[in-house]
Amino acid sequence: MCGIVGAVAQRNIAEILIKGLQALEYRGYDSAGLAVADSEGKMTCLHRTGKVKSLVDAAKTQPLLGNTGIAHTRWATHGKPSELNAHPILSTHIAVV
Repeated sequence: MCGIVGAVAQRNIAEILIKGLQALEYRGYDSAGLAVADSEGKMTCLHRTGKVKSLVDAAKTQPLLGNTGIAHTRWATHGKPSELNAHPILSTHIAVV
């Protein structure tokens, strides 16, 4: 089962997205990720396999600054569990889960 969290705010939302994923942790999943966009539209994305805690730990070393974003926990139904297959999938100006 997958979980999706989205947020728009007038402040940095990475923490809001991570807390949303933590609220969904009872669901089965194999990877988690989030993408945020800043006020200029620059997107930053972070993925990790395993539990949301590994995403939290990675976010401590890679700042995710933006006021619009989406986050996702994934249960692989196609493709093996990996950071490459983790969502969100990022294009230049679009993040898809």
